[in-house]
Amino acid sequence: MDEQSLTAGLTEVADHAPGKPGIPPTWSGGRKNAVGCSLGPSRLWFTLGRGIINEVYYPRVDLPQIRDLGFIVADGAGFWVEVKRLNAYTISQPEPGIPAYTLEHRHSRFTLTLRISPDAQRDVLLIECRLQGDKALRPFVLLAPRLGGTGYDNHAATAHYRGRRVLWAEQGPFGLALAAVDAHQHDAIQEASAGFVGSSDGWQDFNRNGSMRWRYQQAGPGNVALTGGLPRHSVLALGFASSRESAATVALSALPRDFGSPWQQQIDDWRNWHSDCGLRCALDLGLPNALHDELKISAMVLRTHQDQIFTGAMIASLSIPWGETRNKRGGYHLVWPRDLVESAGALLVLGADDKAREILRYLIATQLEDGHWYQNQWLGGKPFWQGTQLDEIAFPVLLAAELAARGALDGIEVGDMVCRALMFIAHNGPATDQDRWEENAGVNTFTLAICIAALVSGADFLDDPDRETALAIADFWNSRIESWTAVYNTALARQHGVNGYYIRTAPPKVIMDEEALSEQLPIKNRLQDPGLSAAEQISTDFLQLVRFGLRRADDPLVTDSVRVIDALLRVETPNGPAWYRYNGDGYGEHRDGSAFDGTGHGRPWPLLTGERGHYELLAGNDPLPYLGAMAAMTGLGGMLPEQVWDSEPVPKHRLYPGRATGSAMPLVWAHAEFIKLAYSRAAGHPVDRIDTVWRRYAGRRPKVDLAVWSPGAPVESMLLGESLCLCLPQPATIRFQIGNTGTTGTLHTTQAGLGMHRTTLPVEGLATGESIHFTIETDEVDGALQGNHRINIVSRALHG
Repeated sequence: MDEQSLTAGLTEVADHAPGKPGIPPTWSGGRKNAVGCSLGPSRLWFTLGRGIINEVYYPRVDLPQIRDLGFIVADGAGFWVEVKRLNAYTISQPEPGIPAYTLEHRHSRFTLTLRISPDAQRDVLLIECRLQGDKALRPFVLLAPRLGGTGYDNHAATAHYRGRRVLWAEQGPFGLALAAVDAHQHDAIQEASAGFVGSSDGWQDFNRNGSMRWRYQQAGPGNVALTGGLPRHSVLALGFASSRESAATVALSALPRDFGSPWQQQIDDWRNWHSDCGLRCALDLGLPNALHDELKISAMVLRTHQDQIFTGAMIASLSIPWGETRNKRGGYHLVWPRDLVESAGALLVLGADDKAREILRYLIATQLEDGHWYQNQWLGGKPFWQGTQLDEIAFPVLLAAELAARGALDGIEVGDMVCRALMFIAHNGPATDQDRWEENAGVNTFTLAICIAALVSGADFLDDPDRETALAIADFWNSRIESWTAVYNTALARQHGVNGYYIRTAPPKVIMDEEALSEQLPIKNRLQDPGLSAAEQISTDFLQLVRFGLRRADDPLVTDSVRVIDALLRVETPNGPAWYRYNGDGYGEHRDGSAFDGTGHGRPWPLLTGERGHYELLAGNDPLPYLGAMAAMTGLGGMLPEQVWDSEPVPKHRLYPGRATGSAMPLVWAHAEFIKLAYSRAAGHPVDRIDTVWRRYAGRRPKVDLAVWSPGAPVESMLLGESLCLCLPQPATIRFQIGNTGTTGTLHTTQAGLGMHRTTLPVEGLATGESIHFTIETDEVDGALQGNHRINIVSRALHG
C-alpha cells in the first residue's frame, strides 16, 4: 500500500498494517500526575501523566506493559484533538490519598471526563469515558502496548472474542486486551485498527486524514499501537494475563456491572487502610489542611509502590525519568536498600508496622553471604548495578533497631543479619566505594553517620566481643569525623567568612593533608568535568550528623557548613527553597531544557528541602515552611518530584521554575521524607533518630582514648595520650619500632569481635612529634596490609 492510497481520504482495510517495524520505541515522560493500585488481590499498578493513563504494570510493580492509553476527540469531518496535547485538564480524587481518579479535559467544543479505578479482584484497569458538548464529536482510544517491558517485538490485532470486539496484543509470556461496553452493556468498540507506531498507527491516521480511515487487523512484530472508536459514554476494561485470550477473558469479566461498584470498593478499601494507619490521628499533628492532604497522598504513594509477589519489596518510582526519549526502563524500577529502609521508616510512623516488618524480612532474604547488599536489584534479588555503598549495608540494621525499639519485631530473628552487616562495615569502612548518590568513593559524612548509628544500635543484638568491637569502632569513627571530612581556612572558607566546613567526600585514603585536598575528585554526569578539588566540593550530606545526634545543630563547624551550602547550593524557587545535591552536579536536564542523556546539569531536590527541615527543627525553628515548600512543588495530583526546574521557563519542554523536571515523579524517598518531617515536627525531634545512638552521643563530639588502625582506615596520626589498636581482618604478626628510642618488638594479634583480629601497640610515653613504625605479616597476601606503616603523634590542640 503506497503513501498516495493511505492519504486519499478513503477507508483503507487490510489484514496487515504497513510500516513494519515502526519507529524506535520510547516510554512516556517521567512526570506523573498520579499513581495507584488496588488493595485487593489484583496485581496491577497504574500511572497517570498529561491527563491520560501512562505505564500500567503487571504482574509485578517493576514490569510496565503499556506505554500509554490516551484519547482523541474528533467529529469525522476534519476536526480532531489529542487530549494529552490539549493540556487543559484537572485531576481530582474522592478524598486525598485514595487512588481513584477523575480527569476532566476541557475544550471550547467539549468536556471529556475519565474516571479511573482498578478492579480489586482482577488484573484489570477500568476507565469510564464520558464526552459532553458538541454532539458531532466522538472519542477514540489510543493504546500503545509495551508487553514484557519493551516496545520491540509486540504483536497487536483487532478481533472478535466470544462475540465481543476487542483490541489485543501479545509478546512472549504476556498478553493484554481492551474491551468496552456502552451504557446498555452493548459492545462499545466500533471502528478498530492495529498499526505500527510512526507510520500506520491511529495518531498518524488522524494526523494525515483528519479522521479514522484505516482498518488494519494486525501489526507486528514491532512497535505497535491499537485504535478504537467509542460512543460518547462507555466503560473500558484493560486486562492483562499470560495470553491475549486470557487477557480478554479477565477484561470482559470485569465489565458486566456498573462502574460505580468497583469505584466505590476502591474508595472503601483505601479509606479503611488510612484508618488502620496512624493517619486517623494525623489531625493532631497541627498541620494546615493542604499539608494534611499531602500527608495522606504521600502515605498512598508508599503503599502503592509495594509489590504483591515479592512481599516487602518496593521500587524507587513508578516512573521512567525522561522516558519519552528512551526505551530502557532505567534504575527506578529497582529495589534500593537505602530507599527501601527510608520508606519503611515512614511506614512505621504511620503505624503500618506490618509493612515495615515485611521489608525487613525481604532484606534478610536478599543479604549476601559476606553481609552486604547489592547497590540495587530486581524484585527477585537479581543484581542490576553492583557497586558497594556502606550506607546501604547499614540501613537494614537501623530498621531492625527501629522495629525492636517499638517492640514490633514480632519474632523476626535479626542477630545473624546484623552481625554480618556490621562485620562488612567494620572490615571495609569508613571509606565507601560509592556515596549515597551512586558516585564518588571516599569518606562521606552521610555514609559515616548511617554506619556509626548502625554500629551503635546494632550492638544491642550482639554478644561480646562482637558488641565491644562494634562500639569501639563507632566511637573512634565518630571522634575522627572532622579529621576526615572537614577543611579549614581554604579559599572557599575565606570567601564566605567561615572558619571551615564539611566537604562532600574525602579521598578514599583518609588522610586530610594538602596533597589529598588538592586532588581533583571526579564529578560524574558532566560532559566536561569542572575540575573541582576535594576541598572545593560540598554537599548537604553532613546534615545527617545532626539528625542522628552525632553533632549539635549549633556546633560551629555545622553552622559554618550550613552557611556555605546555603550560599552555593540553595535555590529560591517560586514554591520555596530547594537544594542541589552538590556543586557541579550533572544529573538533570541540559541548560536548554533538553533531556538528561548521560550528561546534564543537576537541579534542586525537594527531598533535600525535607532534610533541611529536620535540621531547622533541631536548630529550634519550626520546619512548617519546609513542609509547605515541599507540598508546593508537587504536581496536580500531589506527586513529589525528584527534581524541580531552577531556570527561566522552557515551555517547549514543559519546564517552569519550582515545578517538576523530567526526572522521576513521584520519588518515593521524597514522600517518605515528607511524612517523617511532619511527624518529627509534632514529636519535637527526628522520628527516625535512633534512641541508643542519641543516648550515647547526644550531639557531643566523643573524646576517645583509643585510636583504631584498620585497612579501611589506615590512620597516619593519633592524638597524644591515645592507645593504638591494630584491627585486622585476619591473624597477623606485627613487628614495630617505637619513637626516638628505636625500641623494637613483635606482637601477635588475638581474635576480636566482628571477625577482626587485634593487638594494642605500646605507645605510652610517646611525645608529640614522635612516631611508631610497624609492618604486618599474614599468611595471605593483602595489598592493604603490605609495606611499612607509620603513625605520628599529634597534639590534641591541633585536632579539628
